[in-house]
Amino acid sequence: MTASEELVVQPPQSVTWLVHIDRSMWVGGVRGLMLQALHPLAMLGVWQNSGFQEDPFGRLRRTADFVGRVTFGSPREADEIGRRVRGIHRALRVRDPATGRTHRVDDPELLLWVHCAEVSSYLEVARRGGLGLTGRQADRYLHEQRRSATYVGLHLDDVPGSRAELDAYFEQMRPSLRVTPEAASAVRFLLWPRLPRELRMLSPGKPVYLPFGALCYYTLPGWARRMYGALPEIPQATVTAALKAFRFGMNVLPEPVHDRAFMPATREMLQSSRERLSAAGYDVSRGLKGLTDPRRWPKAAA
Repeated sequence: MTASEELVVQPPQSVTWLVHIDRSMWVGGVRGLMLQALHPLAMLGVWQNSGFQEDPFGRLRRTADFVGRVTFGSPREADEIGRRVRGIHRALRVRDPATGRTHRVDDPELLLWVHCAEVSSYLEVARRGGLGLTGRQADRYLHEQRRSATYVGLHLDDVPGSRAELDAYFEQMRPSLRVTPEAASAVRFLLWPRLPRELRMLSPGKPVYLPFGALCYYTLPGWARRMYGALPEIPQATVTAALKAFRFGMNVLPEPVHDRAFMPATREMLQSSRERLSAAGYDVSRGLKGLTDPRRWPKAAA
């Protein structure tokens, strides 16, 4: 175990660090929510147990906090949020009005769908937006993310750990997916979001010709867009260009400015991560994002 692995869950040497520090994660996060909504029970779980209708970006920021802690946080911080999330899920139930049955929110099937929709979105958006990952690195990312899945209560061996395994999982799940009224409403909320005050400083990073929510929608797999039918199709080359423009605009923002989009507790966690890594010899003068450059690592970690 290296010194960095003791300081943060996913060290700067990991592919997870490259993906999760990239600002395209905002698009990936919303895309993930749209994809998750196609699972009827998963969508009902969100609808019945959260304030998603009033504050869809609140869910996104809470997800960002969880992902941040199990990536950049210390093992202790990751264990703490894992216990908290598992405790919350353990107490929640989902009632299916079509059958009258009640289901547990921490049903492994639901947890696995949420995880796979989320990590596939992060990876797809980052690579399409211009993050230069090889196929082997993409597989490595999914392999690393199996550890993150254990924090919500999944077993490591049950989680897809490569692109081939993930593709097979989605193929298996597609017959059980559908657009429920709740899913359609969720996508409408996310298509034309009104940014909370704390996020309005991000608006210069939006492509001027595609609203943020529409950009997230158009990055969905073709089969998911066909299911929703919420927007007319446009050339995917245009979507890719818009995504690259968004990613470029966001990635040039100074880290202190960008981090204002997170909840205060998330910002505190990120600052603690910088301090621990700095003390271990990492050059954090350009923030956590600067650690994608191996020249800023101590010799022992390079």
